[in-house]
Amino acid sequence: MSKRVVVTGVGAVTPIGLSAEESFKNACKGVSGINKITTFDASALTVQIAGEVKGFEPTEYISKKDIKKIDKFSQYAIAAAKEAIESSGIDIENENPFRIGVSVGSGIGGLATIEKFNESYLKKGQKGVSPFFIPIAVINMAGGNIAMHFHLKGPNFSDVTACATGTHSIGLAARTIAYGDADIMVCGGTESTITPLAISGFANMKALSMRNDEPHKASRPFDKDRDGFIVGEGAGVLILEEYEHAKKRNADIIAEFAGFGMSDDAYHYTAPEPNGEGAIYAIKMAVDDAGVNTEDVDYINAHGTSTYFNDIIETKAIKKVFGEHAYKLIISSTKSVTGHLLGAAGGVEAVFSVMALKNSIIPPTMNLENPDAECDLFYAPNSAIEKNINIALSNSFGFGGTNAVIAFKKFG
Repeated sequence: MSKRVVVTGVGAVTPIGLSAEESFKNACKGVSGINKITTFDASALTVQIAGEVKGFEPTEYISKKDIKKIDKFSQYAIAAAKEAIESSGIDIENENPFRIGVSVGSGIGGLATIEKFNESYLKKGQKGVSPFFIPIAVINMAGGNIAMHFHLKGPNFSDVTACATGTHSIGLAARTIAYGDADIMVCGGTESTITPLAISGFANMKALSMRNDEPHKASRPFDKDRDGFIVGEGAGVLILEEYEHAKKRNADIIAEFAGFGMSDDAYHYTAPEPNGEGAIYAIKMAVDDAGVNTEDVDYINAHGTSTYFNDIIETKAIKKVFGEHAYKLIISSTKSVTGHLLGAAGGVEAVFSVMALKNSIIPPTMNLENPDAECDLFYAPNSAIEKNINIALSNSFGFGGTNAVIAFKKFG
């Protein structure tokens, strides 16, 4: 029943680029996308910085009349899906639309739309609420809009697992293909919640960095002086395809999807389990599912949020799984330049992971100047590393204790 699954396309919209290639190049150069918030006046907030997408023009992807019916998180998803589909070389018109599915989720969805119409309701009552309000805001409209935009009629589902959303979406899409329910899946994560309500909520949790005067240096995973994460926005999308289907159409295969693991800490609303048990189990599952040994893994794109507990416990989990090999791994957190894209993080980081495999270059962890004594592995500090890698993992851990890890192999 199980079928091989490969990656044939990538797409991304991030704080450091409007395409997968631009974003990956800038990640490798250490270009930061974190700056002062521009989309609203944040001067009264304790946190005034974020990883905003810059220069995005929705009319390049969506008709003017439809833009007001589509929240920004769905707009980013459509744009990343378009790039991914085009880069895959799939001729959708000559494919069976019922064999092409979508698995694109979001952690929070249309929060900006909810805030907008709540304010309008408070001012004008019911007449101030658009009839499009609900379909603009609900999370599954990212996948729904992709399906409508590209006429894709296969399985369509939207995972919602906080910061693990993108990774779960990709792993479950791969299983949809492996099980035989689709030949192609458009999958990943999207998010756009840089809003007064979201920033205030995360700030009041004491989860965010308050380096307002040094935005480029604010996200510093594994560094002793880290003081929280940075909210980012964007989308990351992969095209996963059944191997024989891709081979038949002579597709340019970027990497092979190799393994998937998931678990839950069952411990706390936001804090990871202190011994990393859930993360350990998910990482082990992904490695086992890939059918490889731990010493075969070369690179891990870490969850690496730049929060005190995550960085220490993720490090602890990696050491527990890999033993002595943990010290030979190359690990990096691209959140150091993008910020934390929440539900989109796993999608973007999967894009970076497969591009690292294909291009033999690993993006760095920026701002790692004073490593935390408990974070004693090699995190590719401040400079990209050119190295042939064969197996890469991408880790994602979310609120509610949910954990997801995916493994990719170099193809060929």
